[in-house]
Amino acid sequence: MTDKELMLKGELYIPANDPQLAKDCARSRRITRLFNATTEADLDTREELIRELFGGTGEHFYIEPPFRCDYGSNIYIGENFYTNFDCIILDVCEVHIGDNVMFGPRVCVYTAGHPIDPGVRAEALEFGKPVTIGNNVWVGGNVVINPGLTIGDNVVIGSGSVVTRDIPDGVVAAGNPCRVLRKVTEEDRKYWEAEREKYDQTMNG
Repeated sequence: MTDKELMLKGELYIPANDPQLAKDCARSRRITRLFNATTEADLDTREELIRELFGGTGEHFYIEPPFRCDYGSNIYIGENFYTNFDCIILDVCEVHIGDNVMFGPRVCVYTAGHPIDPGVRAEALEFGKPVTIGNNVWVGGNVVINPGLTIGDNVVIGSGSVVTRDIPDGVVAAGNPCRVLRKVTEEDRKYWEAEREKYDQTMNG
């Protein structure tokens, strides 16, 4: 079994031992360099580069440069994904992001981990655990999502949070470590629908 295969299984591996991982990393660096050098006039080019980089995408998405990742090929995004500036996704294992997900600036998603024991860690051994983010999720700025976690559907993660455990469906969560603050309620829906109606009335005279 190759180190790349071990990596994708979430087992210990040594990146430098696998020539294919070096090629994959170089590919990612090339594509992200090209992507981050684009301007606001190059939207079609940006989209083409992300489709080439990622393992899978929805029909519509928008990623604001600069963007960084390890490989890109292990990232799968759903429909209407949006991320603001300075997103980093360390995708040594798969990252699955659902539909209608929004990231604030400087959101970091980490699948990569290192042994706690310093002796084993010094041997350049590392591992990864996949991350899954559900549908209709809003992740605030400067949030860190750690390896091996699942964030459910219809979730809001407050800015500056460090997510260290799974987050269930339909909640607002925040903090370091991130914890559930409350459920998303029917009152939330009514309030924001009323606000939207006020906006529509204002814009339509």
